[in-house]
Amino acid sequence: MLPGDLLHLERCLELAERGARTAAPNPMVGCVIVLDGEVIAEGWHERPGAPHAERMALDAAVDATGATVYVSLEPCAHHGRTAPCAGALVDARVARVVVAAGDPDPRTNGAGIARLRDAGIEAEIATGEIERRARLQNAAFRTLVLLGRPHVTYKAAASLDGRTATAGGESRWISSPDSRRLVHEWRARSAAVAVGSGTALADDPALTARDCDPPAERQPLRVVFDRRGRLPASSALVQSAREVPVLIVTAPGRGAGLADHGVEVLEAASPADALTELGRRELSSLLVEGGPRLAGALLADGLVDRLAVFNAPIVLGDGPGLVEGWAAAHLDEAVRAASVTTREVGPDTLLVAELRET
Repeated sequence: MLPGDLLHLERCLELAERGARTAAPNPMVGCVIVLDGEVIAEGWHERPGAPHAERMALDAAVDATGATVYVSLEPCAHHGRTAPCAGALVDARVARVVVAAGDPDPRTNGAGIARLRDAGIEAEIATGEIERRARLQNAAFRTLVLLGRPHVTYKAAASLDGRTATAGGESRWISSPDSRRLVHEWRARSAAVAVGSGTALADDPALTARDCDPPAERQPLRVVFDRRGRLPASSALVQSAREVPVLIVTAPGRGAGLADHGVEVLEAASPADALTELGRRELSSLLVEGGPRLAGALLADGLVDRLAVFNAPIVLGDGPGLVEGWAAAHLDEAVRAASVTTREVGPDTLLVAELRET
């Protein structure tokens, strides 16, 4: 790595975020082109079918001969909706390419770097914290490619003593308006949002991305894990199913009546089977918003990749916790986070634990 490389890779990650709501199931990618020490072009990937970040930047540069190209993800080496970016960089006669993270897609996975080097272009992949951040930025894409299912984030609001509701079941609202606005942004970025049937019955949620600036361009698929078929036709989810799609995951023969209201019914033997089906549909991210029993079932099967908890500055005493129906019998059976970060969101403290990093 040369002086200035890290700064330009940081900018690539910033540009990539512009596709956070729209790029999926493709990865978020940013690109910066530098010639004679000056940035001459930038690009990012906005949505499937649109130019990739490298192509957008090359078009803006007009002539990138001898330039250094920085990109947050290894340039693709295969034909998809667009031509391979590795070939475009070769054709542009760039001198050097610096990549923040490799592409796990088996159609690329090192082939992009190899294509550049075979053409005499100096190419390298970063290491250290910038590489890790680039991987985390595309955790959804990487999980879909490597595991064939969506990346799962379990989001919860809890008191300082870890309670998600009072002993009487009251939970709205534990978290602050600031935290709830952030969750709406997460919904706008997610392919799907899920709750268990208990949460659906108790809260009657809409699960749409509403409090966003700018407004959400699209809504996530709303999923209810309802093994016993308890969700009533009068619920807000069912009543709005013809406007914003709803998928009920249930045991065989349990949800047929809801199909008449525009609800899609998926019969699945386990949460893992349901996630495999979502992955087959190229839904790369699933935001699980409740409840603790669904979280327990997902944790038991090793299906939670990220835990995001908004801790409110209150103490509730007796009441439900973050997880039910699963427990580590011994400390060596505990689910351990690969990394943990915290930040303030209004009066709340947001804790984000990466349980799996791909």
